[in-house]
Amino acid sequence: QVQLVESGGGLVQTGGSLRLSCAASGRARYSMAWFRQAPGKERDFVATVNWNAGSTYYADSVKGRFTISRDNAKNTVYLQMNSLKPEDTAVYYCAASVGYGSISNLDYRYWGQGTQVTVSS
Repeated sequence: QVQLVESGGGLVQTGGSLRLSCAASGRARYSMAWFRQAPGKERDFVATVNWNAGSTYYADSVKGRFTISRDNAKNTVYLQMNSLKPEDTAVYYCAASVGYGSISNLDYRYWGQGTQVTVSS
């Protein structure tokens, strides 16, 4: 079992920034991703990065504002979020796949507990 622990969420105003972190156990070469879920909504893809950080992919809604990165020496993946908007408000989840990353939550076996991001108008 792989454990993922997110941190860095909080309350910010429109236009502000946050950096989310996800610490993972183990040494496996996981593809990592961030998803988010607003109340009453589906869990939506945000960004993914492969195990050696050679490939990234972003949802259109966050391109140019969010950056996913990873530090394999620390077993940690990050999501730098800039120019935040109220529609970014959600619980953000870190996820890991033993295979190649995808935009579907169904392809990820391991999940963190989530961290709340709230952007005020």
